[in-house]
Order: sequence, then structure tokens, then C-alpha cells
Amino acid sequence: MDEALEVVDIVADSGFEGIVTWVLRLVGLVVLIAGLGMWLFTDAGLLVVPALLILGGLVLLAAPSVLLLLAEFV
Repeated sequence: MDEALEVVDIVADSGFEGIVTWVLRLVGLVVLIAGLGMWLFTDAGLLVVPALLILGGLVLLAAPSVLLLLAEFV
């Protein structure tokens, strides 16, 4: 966790905070849509992969905000 906060601190100091946040959110949205698409539009018997994609997409959507908030408190 310390390494992640260090990376966030470096990104915040460099001024690319907004760009990195929106890129991570965009990737999270694409992964979330891919997981939902696999779950809804395929006849897959194994639902682990779509569930992991949906959870991963949600984490990528929320992670930038949480990491930046933690970096401000540290």
C-alpha cells in the first residue's frame, strides 16, 4: 500500500493527477462494460470471469478517488 501511495504522490506532484485519474476511470468503465457484456450476451456456463471483470471495473472506477484522498491525508 505504501508503494501505491508513493506513486500517487509522485503523480500528484508532477501535475498529471487529472489525466491519470480519468484514464483509470475510462479503463474501469471499459472493463465493467466488457464484464456486463460477457454476462448478459453470452451463453457462458462459467460466471467467474464476468464477475471478476465487473468487480475489477468497479475497483478501477473508485480507486483513483480513494487513492488521491488517502494521499492527501498522508
